[in-house]
Amino acid sequence: MPFVTVTVKKPKPAEFKHAILDSVHDALVAAGVPPTDRFQRVFELDADDFRYDPRYPDLESDRGDDFALIEILWSVGRSVKIKRKVLADLIGGLARHGINGEHVMVVFKETAWENWSFSGGRILHA
Repeated sequence: MPFVTVTVKKPKPAEFKHAILDSVHDALVAAGVPPTDRFQRVFELDADDFRYDPRYPDLESDRGDDFALIEILWSVGRSVKIKRKVLADLIGGLARHGINGEHVMVVFKETAWENWSFSGGRILHA
């Protein structure tokens, strides 16, 4: 039940956004998420509304205008091993689309199962 948010500096072509969203989804599916469990959004912000350090913590080259912040909100319980697999598959997918994984930041956020209601006010996993 991941909910994915991608934040980028505008403007970005549809192909760029689709490449990121598809790469994230493919990595999640490879880690066991059902293929139909796809809930994603993209925020495109003006430069004044999206600030980030060009090299933190130890990049060899500056993050440019194609920097992407990917937040993956999902239920608790995934191991570090699974998170590393998602990251490796994601970075590999981005590379196949010509996107530099060094300029992508990923944040995993975890929430309890009872915090999800997909429709009708029903909590499926409580």
